[in-house]
Amino acid sequence: MRPLCVTFIVAGCWFALASGAQEATNAPKTEIENFEAQTNAVIIKGFGQVGSVTTDAGVISVRCKESDDVSAGRKAYGLTVVFDGNRREHEREVVDDDEMDSLLNGLDYLGKITYDATPLPGFEATYTTRSGLRIVAYSSRRQSGIQKFLEFGGDPRISLTPDQLAQFQKLIEQAKKTLDSLKAR
Repeated sequence: MRPLCVTFIVAGCWFALASGAQEATNAPKTEIENFEAQTNAVIIKGFGQVGSVTTDAGVISVRCKESDDVSAGRKAYGLTVVFDGNRREHEREVVDDDEMDSLLNGLDYLGKITYDATPLPGFEATYTTRSGLRIVAYSSRRQSGIQKFLEFGGDPRISLTPDQLAQFQKLIEQAKKTLDSLKAR
C-alpha cells in the first residue's frame, strides 16, 4: 500500500511542476501584456493603425496601443506589429514603449550594416524585442548582398528589401511620435 502512495505523491509533484512550467512558458513577455492581464480592474485597450508595409509574403502592419486601468488611473503604452501572410497564419508581437528607442537604434544599425561587421565571410546580426520580434541582417558570403528579414517568435523569416526595411523603420518612428504625444496629454 505504501509504494502506491509514494507513486501518487511523486506523480502529483511531477504534474504540479509540469503545470507550473507550462504557465511560465505562456506568461506574458511584455509589460503592456502584463498590464492588460490584470484582474479585478476595468482595462480600456485603445489601438490605432499607424501604417503597413507590403512584402511578397504578406502585409506587415504597425499599430499603437494605449491601455488604461480606469480604477487606478494608470496607463501603459506600446505597439503591435502584425503580419498577415499570403500563406501563413496571422502573427503578432507586442513592443513595450520603453523598448522603442532601442528598437529604432537596432533597425538603424541593421539597415546600414556592411561586411566590415566581421572579418569572416558570412554573418548574421539580429535585434530581438522582449516578445520575440526579431530583425535580422544575414549574408553567407561577401559577394552576395546582405539580406534583411523580420521574424515573429521563431517562425519562418519574412524577407525585406532595403526599401521595405526603411518603410518599417519609418512606421516605428511614427508610432513612437504618436505614443509620445499621447503620454504628454
